[in-house]
Amino acid sequence: MHVAGRIEDYALIGDMQTAALVCRDGTVDWLCLPRFDSHAIFAGLLGTEEHGFWRLGPAHGADATPPRASRRCYRGDSLVLESEWDTPRGTVRVTDFMPPRDGAPQVVRIVEGVTGRVPMRSALRMRFSYGRIVPWVHKVDGRTVAVAGPDSVWLDTSAETYGKALTTYADFTVAPGDRIAFTISWQPSHKAPPALPEPEQALEATEDFWREWVEQCTYHGPYREAVVRSLITLKALTYAPTGGIVAAPTTSLPEEIGGVRNWDYRYTWLRDAAITLSSLLRTGYREEARAWREWLLRAVAGDPENLQIMYGIAGERELGEAELDWLPGYEDSGPVRVGNGAAHQLQLDVYGEVTEALHLAHMTGLARSDYASLLQLKLIRYLEDHWDVPDEGIWEVRGPRRHFVHSKVMAWVAVDRTIKLIESGDADGPLEKWRELRDDIHRDVCEKGYDKERNTFTQSYGSKELDASLLLIPQMGFLPPDDKRVIGTIEAIQRELSTPDGFIMRYPTAGEDAGVDGLEGDEGAFLACSFWLADDLAMIGRVDEARKLFEKLLALRNDLGLLAEEWDPRLQRQVGNFPQAFSHVPLIDTALRLTASGAYGG
Repeated sequence: MHVAGRIEDYALIGDMQTAALVCRDGTVDWLCLPRFDSHAIFAGLLGTEEHGFWRLGPAHGADATPPRASRRCYRGDSLVLESEWDTPRGTVRVTDFMPPRDGAPQVVRIVEGVTGRVPMRSALRMRFSYGRIVPWVHKVDGRTVAVAGPDSVWLDTSAETYGKALTTYADFTVAPGDRIAFTISWQPSHKAPPALPEPEQALEATEDFWREWVEQCTYHGPYREAVVRSLITLKALTYAPTGGIVAAPTTSLPEEIGGVRNWDYRYTWLRDAAITLSSLLRTGYREEARAWREWLLRAVAGDPENLQIMYGIAGERELGEAELDWLPGYEDSGPVRVGNGAAHQLQLDVYGEVTEALHLAHMTGLARSDYASLLQLKLIRYLEDHWDVPDEGIWEVRGPRRHFVHSKVMAWVAVDRTIKLIESGDADGPLEKWRELRDDIHRDVCEKGYDKERNTFTQSYGSKELDASLLLIPQMGFLPPDDKRVIGTIEAIQRELSTPDGFIMRYPTAGEDAGVDGLEGDEGAFLACSFWLADDLAMIGRVDEARKLFEKLLALRNDLGLLAEEWDPRLQRQVGNFPQAFSHVPLIDTALRLTASGAYGG
């Protein structure tokens, strides 16, 4: 009997339209078809085996726990996963991947005998609509197909299959040199069957794709392995048809085991996508930047006054939130949510992140877009009238709106970058008026968001609490790193928001402002914030300390180099949706900063 593994037990495979999570025991526990945000056909990650899974590995007793792979790795700089089991009867290898595609989405699994003769089993239990619907499974011309409503999934393999207990099995033995492939392909159920797969050709093409993509990377510093793996992960989270970038391929992996902070991250947050774009641009990936800019212009569609903080991967605006009460949740962490009710929150910082991304694209020579410049001007005209209103802030609090300091700082960034655009001669706008606006926002933040007694900026106007987003003040150029208020803020966050092992919480979830986010329970250390601290330490000259923190953070990655959203310092394990773009982006940024400063060991 398989139960969902720890979050760090999972590997990511994907085709830049959707993704699957493969556990260390060879079980695919999560797969949405045909898109990241489609219904899952394997939802065992958020429930039990009854909610869908596909296990492929050495045969074992019906009541026994499936054996975990003895070792696993990605094949070179790719998203092709290799898992090997050493058994009493020999060694076997399973290669898992999803070919980048124009046609039907596929998951390909190739079993290869290495030594001895190893009995193997494939157990495939497809459950549509997040584990709720049992499909009609039958044979068509020797192929197995599962049909439910508009969806069909086809299984192709040379192994003999049979059905038992609403599961499709294949039992077989592999010897050295044997290669047996299994492929599932999604197709709308009203269409003709998908073409027969060609697993070996697909494997070669997939490896070629990733090798050629990675060759574009311009970073060759000491942290290249970590940076390249993060870049591959970010590429895998990009929805190729539109250029939209999901925050993570999962929903409802908890920020606290057993808690209620469980959200659907299979959408494009403007903030996450903008900072992802920044990292891609800084490492040589201009095509992704161009595609995202086009996605942004389509999503906003001339309506910046109603800018959402997130959209669907094709620019959809309606992301209504619902709870799936038939799923118990990961390790009983309910509720399981799909959709995201935060989509219509007011988060003023998003204007700054989007403007910063457009500015960086412009500065790195991406071909000029008149509409992008027009959008930037429209965003500032909106901020002219709204920068001084309270909002929900970067962390999407579900408590009352406040005057969050980070939101005001990012409004300043939006105005500052737009002034630079006008000064470069690539746009026209009221320069003097917006220079005054920039000064007004700066003055307001420094007067109302700064605690003179403690020498630190605060989470919001009038609050005594801190917030890790304040670490971005020097990185955004709002104040220079050597400003005493910046140094004071960094040191205050280290004192008050640090876990015993030196990682950083987003904000207090206990104390005077414990209700700021309107939620019960606690959460782990937020990995992005911990990378931000390493950045800041390097900026203020504490480079050895920065490097040590960075390398401690690298050690939190799983064996495949992947990070979730948070780290639970009490349980010593990853928590939150996985893998998380908002963790891998600052990893890249900090590596670039430390490399530039020469602050690395070895």
